[in-house]
Amino acid sequence: MTTERIDRASVGLRSERGPILLAVMLSIGLVAIDATILATAVPSIVDDLGGFTQFPWLFSIYLLAQAVSVPIYGKLADLRGRKPIMLLGVGLFVLGSVLCGFAWSMPALIAFRLVQGLGAGAVQPMGMTIVGDIYTVAERAKVQGYIASVWGIASFVGPTLGGVFSDYISWRWIFFVNVPLGLAAAYVLLRRFEENVVRKASHQIDYAGAILLAVGGSLLLLGLLEGGVMWDWDSGLSIAILAGAVILLTAFAFVERRAPEPILPLWVLGHRVLNSANSAALLIGLLMIGLSTYVPLYAQGVLGTSALVAGFALAAMTLGWPIAASVAGRIYLRVGFRTTMLMGSIIVVLGAALLLTVGSGSSVVHLAAACFVIGIGLGFSASPSVVAAQSSVDWTTRGVVTGANMFARSVGSAVGVAVFGAVANGVVAARLGDSHADLEKLPGNVLAPAIHDVYYGAAAAAVLLVAAVLFMPNRIAEKPLANR
Repeated sequence: MTTERIDRASVGLRSERGPILLAVMLSIGLVAIDATILATAVPSIVDDLGGFTQFPWLFSIYLLAQAVSVPIYGKLADLRGRKPIMLLGVGLFVLGSVLCGFAWSMPALIAFRLVQGLGAGAVQPMGMTIVGDIYTVAERAKVQGYIASVWGIASFVGPTLGGVFSDYISWRWIFFVNVPLGLAAAYVLLRRFEENVVRKASHQIDYAGAILLAVGGSLLLLGLLEGGVMWDWDSGLSIAILAGAVILLTAFAFVERRAPEPILPLWVLGHRVLNSANSAALLIGLLMIGLSTYVPLYAQGVLGTSALVAGFALAAMTLGWPIAASVAGRIYLRVGFRTTMLMGSIIVVLGAALLLTVGSGSSVVHLAAACFVIGIGLGFSASPSVVAAQSSVDWTTRGVVTGANMFARSVGSAVGVAVFGAVANGVVAARLGDSHADLEKLPGNVLAPAIHDVYYGAAAAAVLLVAAVLFMPNRIAEKPLANR
């Protein structure tokens, strides 16, 4: 434990929390809109820059950079304070956005998306950490609803802006639009957010741990994201990448045991609250990627809807999430974290069961209703898990804990891509003898059973979410907002 502390008065009294929350919401909005705006512009980007076979890397490189940098930013925030790391993240995201807007080729755009991803890796966990620093558990009950609403709004604003810019202006503006939002968020943080971080004279920064985590994590996520897509699972390249990830992450664990100030302290892995919260985050990431990837595909390829209608079917989930998150706070204050999360996870199971009843003759409303129910359940599960994790530690480790939770969700998304892709491709191979067929071009009678088996996988993940939640204590002794 370091001797650093933060003066609570400097955050709670001298800073105005309303403007700080607004700045956090603007910053998270950058990441949230980016998650939905790019997909609608891909055809325009490919028409302009070419590189059709390379465009999936626009998403993969961003996810890789974001995921592996999150734990590192979390530790640096505990050492240096939240404000400089948040400003660094916003700055990198805006810089990456400007560079993306001026990209002259697909490889250049992919490289600049990496810069964006490095910025996003700081923005979301730092936003959640700042909220955990300046609001009590009772206050966060309402604030978490505001944060969740950002994602709900982005689910509608993102695709709409992407379509408008691509069709009527230029796809480059989907990146330039981030500049005024980022500058506004940075300005408010600079002017209104004050924190006094009392630092030790010197730090022994865990460079070896950071490098091993970054490279090993990148290889793990790369292997999971591209296995079965860019190369076969049993290919020499796939085996080498995953084996390299295991070796480097094992070395990382050994380094962390001996590091004076580890990037990811191993006690995090033995903490009951954090294990439950991080396991839930992993499964939530898995469920989200399964829905966001396969629900629109099912709506278009099997139910015969337009891309716009398919997008709104998925948006039903992001509508249910903030509604539940805004109510969850009042519930867990009364009945406890485990009870609230258990209720949410059971609702997710019910939504997954409803999703299994969707067939080729169903309406898109049926599909959207299942997504809405799952979104309600995730809202009751995800927000309390983050609050519980943050409340179980003090200021000096809250950044690490929040970063670990975000990293778990990113790993869950990567695992979901691998698992659900393998399930769908397995069905296609059994029916057509081609495990590399393009799902978007398959006939409905092949696509339907392939995605339906993915829904069974989502239902299994929902059941595992219930099990993960059962390990969460119902009541947690809240640590002080500041380590005074």
